[in-house]
Amino acid sequence: MGYRHIDGAHLYQNEHEVGEAIREKIAEGKVRREDIFYCGKLWATNHDPEMVRPTLERTLKDLQLDYVDLYIIEIPMAFKALEACKDAGLVKSLGVSNFNRRQLELILNKPGLKYKPVSNQIFDFSFTEEEMKEIEALNKNVRFVEMLM
Repeated sequence: MGYRHIDGAHLYQNEHEVGEAIREKIAEGKVRREDIFYCGKLWATNHDPEMVRPTLERTLKDLQLDYVDLYIIEIPMAFKALEACKDAGLVKSLGVSNFNRRQLELILNKPGLKYKPVSNQIFDFSFTEEEMKEIEALNKNVRFVEMLM
């Protein structure tokens, strides 16, 4: 069957190769694009709102894909710009990484919110059990994805 969920980021410096492998398997008829779930991440230094779309477009160019399935941010200030990327068809779903309760509330309670994040990818295992319960209480259809290193 092979891998169908690919977790990537420009920082990994392999997007061109990953995109090439995806296109090769599509050309061979082994998979369709919709069979692949590509998750990309916006690196912390690119979270200024005016940098979000150009960074995602560079990722898409390197991958030679029309869209990513999930794009993850680490800082709330980038979320509105990420919503615009979804409106433009560059990303299917929006996600966040290591958001605590306050950060999730900043997004979920924002006037004019168009899209809720579909996941909160947790790399920070220093959250206390109480903090995790608070975050989970805010769930509101936000899925938590633990990343094991």
